[in-house]
Amino acid sequence: MKTFILIHGSWHSSWNWHKVIPILEKQGHKAIAIDLPAMGRDKTPINQVRMQSTVEKICKLIDNIEGKVILVGHSKNGIMISQAAESRPDKIEKLVYLAAYLIPNGKTQKEYSMQDTKGVLKPYVTMHEQLNAHTLQQEIYKEGLYADCDDNITELAKLLLSHEPVESAITPLRLSEENYGRVPRFYIECTEDKAVTPFIQRKMYTETPCNRVYSLATSHSPFFSKPQELCNILWEIAMEEKN
Repeated sequence: MKTFILIHGSWHSSWNWHKVIPILEKQGHKAIAIDLPAMGRDKTPINQVRMQSTVEKICKLIDNIEGKVILVGHSKNGIMISQAAESRPDKIEKLVYLAAYLIPNGKTQKEYSMQDTKGVLKPYVTMHEQLNAHTLQQEIYKEGLYADCDDNITELAKLLLSHEPVESAITPLRLSEENYGRVPRFYIECTEDKAVTPFIQRKMYTETPCNRVYSLATSHSPFFSKPQELCNILWEIAMEEKN
């Protein structure tokens, strides 16, 4: 019925969506999760990753799919679905921001992250200047990312989480009303989130209004803790007629 492209957040990769994909497919949709450059199984050297090339990878996938797609972005990589929509507005039916950075034209993800003073992750981020990347210390995984998830998710994360490129966080978005602005936007807020807190989520979707805002009473990773509830919202968004 619909084709979803699922974009993971910082430090993660396509494994984020392993509970979501079979539910969406059972609903009759097609769901594709990708590893962004240098993440997961993508072997791009992390010091070579740039926002432009990351967006190009997403756009290449979109171009190879017949018809329109629904782009779902989690956490930091809301910025990637926004910039992809600027490049492919006629191929993207809807944008879905899942506890994600919804940043206006000319601003950066870091500018909004710095305003999120109640988030618990920042003291546990380790910079690697030579790689132009950072990692997240494992002791904050449970509280910051997976508070309401099964413990096995935290244990998997200890094996799978990786470095996160820095450059995209400080790259201003280039968005226009003519392109990005005509793609319908939907926001799914996570009301118990300690990574991207409800404060900054609400600030972003208030400043950049969406067609509709949904709420999940979860921490930062509802694709692990409440995948069925998340997919029910994605189904509803998919079925919503364009205004």
